[in-house]
Order: sequence, then C-alpha cells, then structure tokens
Amino acid sequence: MSLFPSIEPYASGMLDVGDGQSVYWECCGNPHGKPALYLHGGPGGGSRPGARRYFDPERFRVVLFDQRGCGRSRPSAADPRTDLRVNTTHHLLEDIEKLRELHKIEAWVVLGVSWGTTLGLAYAQAHPERVSGLVLAGVTTTSTREVQWITEDVGRIFPREWGRFAAAVPAQLRDQRLVDAYATLLTDPDPLVREHAAREWCLWEDAHVSLTPGHRPNPRYEDPDFRFLFARLVTHYWRNAAFLPDDQLVRETASLDGIPGVLIHGRYDVSGPLETAWRLHERWRTSELHVINDAGHGGGDTFQNTLVGSVSTFAEEGSAG
Repeated sequence: MSLFPSIEPYASGMLDVGDGQSVYWECCGNPHGKPALYLHGGPGGGSRPGARRYFDPERFRVVLFDQRGCGRSRPSAADPRTDLRVNTTHHLLEDIEKLRELHKIEAWVVLGVSWGTTLGLAYAQAHPERVSGLVLAGVTTTSTREVQWITEDVGRIFPREWGRFAAAVPAQLRDQRLVDAYATLLTDPDPLVREHAAREWCLWEDAHVSLTPGHRPNPRYEDPDFRFLFARLVTHYWRNAAFLPDDQLVRETASLDGIPGVLIHGRYDVSGPLETAWRLHERWRTSELHVINDAGHGGGDTFQNTLVGSVSTFAEEGSAG
C-alpha cells in the first residue's frame, strides 16, 4: 500500500504546555474519523508534511505535533539559551495527554517512527487505556546499551567515519563517553565550537544509517540551525537514556498485552539492530513483527508500504474520540 495523497491540515494551533513551552499541533484527515497520533523521530526531527500521508484521510482523524524544542514549537532548541531541563520524556508524555484532552479524544492509534517508537512505548506503558493500537517503525528504546552501540560500538562497521567522529572530541574530553563529550561541546560558549560539534555529530548520524539501500545524505543537515537543534536534543536524550529507568521499556513490555501492536524493522538497520524489536515482540503477546529484508533504518518501498498498510488495519468507521 503506497502513501496517501498530500493533504493540508484542517486545524492547527499552539498549545501552552507550561514551563514556558508552546507546542505546535495540527489535525488532518476526517474530523469524524478514527483518532490517531503521529510521533516523529529525532529527538528533534519535527513533524514533517510527508507524515500526514501515512494515514488514510477518509478514515483517520490525525493529530501531529512538534515535540518540545523543535519544528514550530517554541522556544527552539536552536537557540543555545533554551533550557532543556524542561525537555524530558516525562514532559513529552504530559504534552501528549494535554493534546489528547484538548481534542477531546478518548483513545487513539499511535504511530511512532525511530525515536518516536521510544516515546510511543513510554506513552502506551504510562497510559495503556488511551492507546487503541500501536504501530512502531524503526524500533528503539534509547537504553544505555543502545546508545553505547550507536555512538561507539557500531564504529566497528564504519571505522573511517567513526574515527573522524571520535577525533573531533578534544583531548580534555576524551575520558568521557562520546555522547557526553558532544553534549558538552554543544553547550560551549564559543559558537564555532558548537557549530563544529553539530556538524560532526550529523555527519556521523548520516554514516550509521547509510546501509539503507539507496541511502542519500539527509539534506536537512545542510541547515546549521537544524544541525545544532538536532544534535543538541539527540545528545540530551541519549546521554540520559531517555530519562527512563534503564531497559524499562523492554522489562515492562507485558503491560502492553491487550493493545494490538505492529513492529516494523529493517534487516539492514545496524544503527538500531533488530534485537530490540525482537525482544519486545517476544514479550508482547498481542504484537506482530515485520522484518523488512530490503530496508535499513526506514526507507524503501517495502518498509513504507508495510507501515502504511499496518496503520490502515486500525481504521474503523466513525469516531472513537
């Protein structure tokens, strides 16, 4: 099943969620359709117009939003003065609930992609009664072990690129984990230091997903504001293992039993190995796992078609909200 045609929101706005934060949201599709929520990747990727096309506009009422600090939400993490202490997974879960209440939705289908799968799992475990279905594509849990792999260990597959990534850290910070060292560089008072760190971080981001067939460098990394925002938010969440007890999302998977779920993962996804999706599926009796043999960390027609088809299985006539 291919992507649905491009659509525009029928409503949008900014929601004051407290802590000096305003979150951008939009609604697309059928106002009387099945409620659905889209959780974007990153952290810091923002919700882009193409994500609207994952949902049948005749059958879904879709809420999309930009998580704190990114996209059209304010203040932006692109401003080095923006305080990230009020930007944690727990804050994002509260924001999701405020959005649900704003739109008077009882329960919704949740689609998460990449980092959005971590957030979707955390939301479903915290509020299982609010999730009527869960689709997770490019599955991650942002555990300490996963962060260690993606920032250090996967360098065994990309030694040249990882060598550059590690060498960009100055000698005085090399006793730290790379994720901690980069987070420190991204708060340096010198804007040239911050810019260099953001550029090197995003070069590494492009490298470890490059096994995806047909991979092309991400054009968004050409924007210095986006590079800085993205690197700052990713290192903030990764160094803190998503601000969750380590491995919580796997250990507490059984709490999702009864929620129908679909896990979609690329065989060539070395930045987020299949192991995580497999561990979740083994513990989550009401889930199904789709391993896409010609995909990496997303991308490709088969991956995309499986995602769209899986979301469509949750569509129902009328509104559940």
